[in-house]
Amino acid sequence: MTESLELVIITGMSGAGKTVAIQSFEDMGYFCIDNMPPNLIPKFWELVKESGKVTKIALVVDLRSRSFFEEIQSMLISIENTAFIDTRVLFLDASDSELVSRYKETRRTHPLAMDGLITEGIRKERAILDDLKTQASIVIDTTNLTPRQLRETINHEFKASKESGFRIEMLSFGFKYGIPIDADIVMDVRFLPNPHYISELRPQTGLDQPVYDYVMSFPETESFYQQFNQLLHSIVPGYIKEGKSSLTVAIGCTGGQHRSVALTKRLTESFKDEYKVNTTHRDKDKRKETVNRS
Repeated sequence: MTESLELVIITGMSGAGKTVAIQSFEDMGYFCIDNMPPNLIPKFWELVKESGKVTKIALVVDLRSRSFFEEIQSMLISIENTAFIDTRVLFLDASDSELVSRYKETRRTHPLAMDGLITEGIRKERAILDDLKTQASIVIDTTNLTPRQLRETINHEFKASKESGFRIEMLSFGFKYGIPIDADIVMDVRFLPNPHYISELRPQTGLDQPVYDYVMSFPETESFYQQFNQLLHSIVPGYIKEGKSSLTVAIGCTGGQHRSVALTKRLTESFKDEYKVNTTHRDKDKRKETVNRS
């Protein structure tokens, strides 16, 4: 196997933001595992190497596995001496006062202060992690960072390409079958001329050129498309800035076979060179399935 494998170990103070961090890596396309004991990492990495299917992995190691922490040093040395693995350690930290505030806000108990003060647990944890922090590739102080700002910082440090970043889900559907519950934006195009009432077009879909050309031939269709396309292009950067990893745009007509499919196809073409776009025509063949069953 010639391709380099990337391993990011996420660790740091409890309450410093490891949950937000692992979610950020998931959004960037990493294979993520939370709370893996350090002594299992080399064995797991060998399985990854043999499979050849995963090239980017992020692992969270924290004090829930504190009995394994003495093994981290030797584990890191063994991995770093392996040429095909690019290892980076991300250490998340925060001030003692901020960590205390976060624990009080969530009403959780510090893992090293089960029977004592939160401050005592933080002190013990800093002592355990001190050497690891000095060896970290990147240290992020989250004291004054919001979850959104932490995601932006991680994205800036680790994001390698467009392929692992923001994506747009374009979805066509039929209102008669229900509105998609996971849509961020829903647009109703039932006001456009309907190919259903033209006998030769009725059995076809918006992916067929005759139907597509018919839907796009009307001035009202062109006017709608230009305005909606411009609106989407203007708001997508805002969703990215807000920290969203994806945006689902659902276009609906009556049956989800003609108009919504054609518009979704055209919008996909407009965005695919700038963003990663996945396209789904949920109800495109529902009418055909219903006819066949009857």
